[in-house]
Amino acid sequence: MRTIKLGSSTLEVPVVAVGCMRIDSLDKAGAERFVQTALEEGANFFDHADIYAAGKCEEIFADAIHMNASIREKIILQSKCGIRKGMFDFSKEHILESVDNILKRLKTDYLDILLLHRPDTLVEPEEVAAAFDILESSGKVRHFGVSNQTPMQIQLLKKSVKQPIVANQLQLSITNATMITHGFNVNMENAAAVSRDEGVLDYCRLNDITIQPWSPFQYGFFEGVFLDNAKFPVLNQKIDEVAKKYEVSNTTIAIAWLLRHPAHMQPVIGTMNIDRLKDCIKASDIHLTREEWYAILLAAGNVLP
Repeated sequence: MRTIKLGSSTLEVPVVAVGCMRIDSLDKAGAERFVQTALEEGANFFDHADIYAAGKCEEIFADAIHMNASIREKIILQSKCGIRKGMFDFSKEHILESVDNILKRLKTDYLDILLLHRPDTLVEPEEVAAAFDILESSGKVRHFGVSNQTPMQIQLLKKSVKQPIVANQLQLSITNATMITHGFNVNMENAAAVSRDEGVLDYCRLNDITIQPWSPFQYGFFEGVFLDNAKFPVLNQKIDEVAKKYEVSNTTIAIAWLLRHPAHMQPVIGTMNIDRLKDCIKASDIHLTREEWYAILLAAGNVLP
C-alpha cells in the first residue's frame, strides 16, 4: 500500500489506517483472520482507544495478532486516551496511568503514537507536557497527537508541549465535509457552510499535522452510512458512475475521495468485513480527477458560491 509520512515525523505509515473499535464483534478465529488479512494487504497501522469496549478491543487485538517481539516490529500501533465516564481528563496522572494500561492490554512496551481524545476544557498544558516528557523519555510513546481538536486547542497545548503534534483525528466524510466546504464561503452573506472548527484543515496543512478522518462512510453523528442509502440517491449515482469507470466498488471511491485531497490524509476505517477492508485498501491506487472529486462533492448536496 502507498505510504505517507505522519505529520512532521519520519514515520512512514499506510495511507489507510485500520480502526479496531469494533473488533470485539468478531469471534477469536474471525479476529485472527481479519488482522492477518490486513497485514497481508500492507495495512499494518492499527488504531485503538482505551474506551473501545472498555479496553477489551485492545486485548482482543493483541491475542488475535499473537503479539510478540517479531510481530511488534512489523506493525504501527496508535491508541487514544482522555475520555472517562462523565468527563474528559488530560491530567498528568490520568495520561500516564492510561498509557500503562494500554500497553498492558496490547502486550507491548511502547506505542508508536498516542492521541489525546476529546478536548478537555480543564486541560493544563504543563501537565500534558510533563506526561509527554515522561512517556517519551521512558520509551513508552514515540509520537504524539490529538483527536477532535481545533487549531486554538492545539496551540494551547503547544504552549507547553515540546513534542510535535503529528496527527489530528477528525470526523470527515463526503457527507460530513464542512471543514472543506466552509472554505468556499469566505465573506459570503448567506454561506452554505459555517466554520465551526477554526479552519482546522488549513491549520493542519500549514503545521504538518496529518488529518486522520474517522467515520469516513458516516453521515451525521453515527446516523448511518451514505453508501447505498436511499437518502442520498444523487450521491450514490455519481459514486457508482465513478466506481464503474475505475472498475472498483463504491467503498473504494469513498475512500479515494478523501485520499485525493492534497492534505495527505490518512482515513481510519472501522469495518470488520474483510472484503470491505480490501476495497478500502484499493483506494490507495486510485487518483480521482479534479472534475470527479468536485462532482462527488456537489452530488452530496454541497453548493459552490
